[in-house]
Amino acid sequence: MVDFGKRLRALRISKGWTQSQLSARLGVTKSVISAYETALRYPSYDILIRIAALFGVSSDYLLGNEAAQTLDVTGLSDEHVELVRKLIDALRA
Repeated sequence: MVDFGKRLRALRISKGWTQSQLSARLGVTKSVISAYETALRYPSYDILIRIAALFGVSSDYLLGNEAAQTLDVTGLSDEHVELVRKLIDALRA
C-alpha cells in the first residue's frame, strides 16, 4: 500500500477537492484524509471500497496493484461507449 497515499492525493487534486471536501464525502475527519495521504494510516476495507467508487477506480489501483485507472461506463449504450473510447484515444494522441 506504498502508493495508496500518493494515488489518493492525486485523485483528490484531479477533482479539485480539498482534504476537507473529501473527508465530508467519506464521512471521516480531515485529519484521517491527511493521515491516508501521508501513509501514517490506511483505510478500512469499507472506506477503501467507498474511495474507489467515489473516484471511479478499482481498489487494486488504489493499492498499487494496477497501473491504469478504470472508467465506469455502466448505463451507457454501446454507441456511447465507443464514443468515449474514441475521445480517450484522441486525448492521448
